[in-house]
Amino acid sequence: MDAIRERCAGLDIHQETVVVCLLSGPLEKKPKSVIETFGTTTRELLRLQEWLEQQGCTEIAMESTGVFWKPVWNILESTCTITLANPQRIRNMPGKKTDVKDAEWIAKLHRCGLIEGSFVPDEPIRDLRDLTRYLRKLKQNATQEKNRIHKILQDANIKLTTYVSDLFGVLVVRYWTRL
Repeated sequence: MDAIRERCAGLDIHQETVVVCLLSGPLEKKPKSVIETFGTTTRELLRLQEWLEQQGCTEIAMESTGVFWKPVWNILESTCTITLANPQRIRNMPGKKTDVKDAEWIAKLHRCGLIEGSFVPDEPIRDLRDLTRYLRKLKQNATQEKNRIHKILQDANIKLTTYVSDLFGVLVVRYWTRL
């Protein structure tokens, strides 16, 4: 594997820890490896950002494991070029896996340019997507509650749907608020 980056880092991210493997050195030689572990609180991620800056590392790669990568991305995107890898495409060799080995593997692949980055939209689009998902969930919850009310009324032998087509229409809601 031919190296294309003199300095880069691989991050193995979990719920409570981020293991970082920093590789640095001339392209034609074996790189020096430095391993560090950070927490996932904002304070710890800012410490990670500061450490990467001190090391002169602006090229990082990490797996898109669940939602754990998002806070790391949000903090580091302003100072680093980040490659987000699909975990299925960067599988390591079979054997005993550790967080350190995973971080080293990601760093080695990234040093050689072998990680195809996943698309991550800009922050405004990410925010819009989050709001859209939240709105969809609210609508699903509202529908579930309406169905629950229909069932309760039916169980109580209250047949309002015989008289009104929409139990939650404007006129019916006005009626309920007057009661």
